[in-house]
Amino acid sequence: MGKHYEQLSAEERAVIMVMRGAGSSVRAVAEQLGRSASTISRELRRNGDRSASGRSALSKARKAGDICCYDATRAGDRARRLRLKPRRLRKLCRSSLLWQQVVERLHWQWSPEQIAATLGGVSHETIYSAIYAMPRGALRRELTMLLRQGRARRRPRSRGEDRRGRMHDFLSIHIRPPAANDRLLPGHWEGDFIKGAGNHSAVGTLVDRYSLFVMLAKMDGCSATAALTGFSTAFAPLDPALKQTLTYDQGKEMALHRRLAESTGLAIYFADPHSPWQRGINENTNGLLRQYLPKGTELSQYSQRDLDQIAWSLNTRPRKSLGFKTPAEVFFTRCFDRTAKSTNVALDF
Repeated sequence: MGKHYEQLSAEERAVIMVMRGAGSSVRAVAEQLGRSASTISRELRRNGDRSASGRSALSKARKAGDICCYDATRAGDRARRLRLKPRRLRKLCRSSLLWQQVVERLHWQWSPEQIAATLGGVSHETIYSAIYAMPRGALRRELTMLLRQGRARRRPRSRGEDRRGRMHDFLSIHIRPPAANDRLLPGHWEGDFIKGAGNHSAVGTLVDRYSLFVMLAKMDGCSATAALTGFSTAFAPLDPALKQTLTYDQGKEMALHRRLAESTGLAIYFADPHSPWQRGINENTNGLLRQYLPKGTELSQYSQRDLDQIAWSLNTRPRKSLGFKTPAEVFFTRCFDRTAKSTNVALDF
């Protein structure tokens, strides 16, 4: 673990001034404060104590009757000024031509990454920082709304520990069978929750990795019990051959995953924390569903019949990755082929 440095406090600066005024050495002051000698020496040099520059300088200062010129009040004022002073000028000053070009392209619905790649001389991180560092007001609201997510505040890139709790006794996505990874057959699903207004309501989303076929499950809340009931009901009508695996993130709503596996016959695998690309099909599907279930909507108002109609709308939409076939066409055609083959085998036997 790295060292944590703290600025000298007003009390510590007062001790330095008194002890140096009494002729104490740098090391004596450092021992008294529990600081390193280099910290005290650097503080003295920065704030006018000429006797902190070495023994020869100290000897000269003593002969001149100028042992200590350190002033705790002046040193504290200087430290506060330096903390407020930016170390570098911002690349994107609001008066600069570059900033005007950035704002212009934001109005073109370009992302900061696209702008940075085109303009050069500025990174997308700098653009984000410039926007979110602006004082609150109409201009900041206008610019943040031009960003893809339109958030008033920027989310931290790293959130540290998973705030949703930890899953226990689960199967990792890294041991998922090749049949699920290769997407050669239907029956291998990805799942998630879409949350409603205030995170008080939710809809369960399930998408078949092979065909992109979508099922939506009405949830009675956002709890693990609601997820168990909703997903069990959604999978119930399916043939066992279409209930092979389910891949989910490590959300608390899946705390009863063992009971879900027992009731459905699914083998349930969990993606790594903060790794949405491991469930990219479901993440993309959730984005498409937001056309029907916008963010901030109270999702409890939708009946299961409403959700079935939304799912069918997606399942009958041609998809480029399927050669412009529909998910329903691919899913049911493959299911029919498997059923026919099973029947033939049984008859031949």
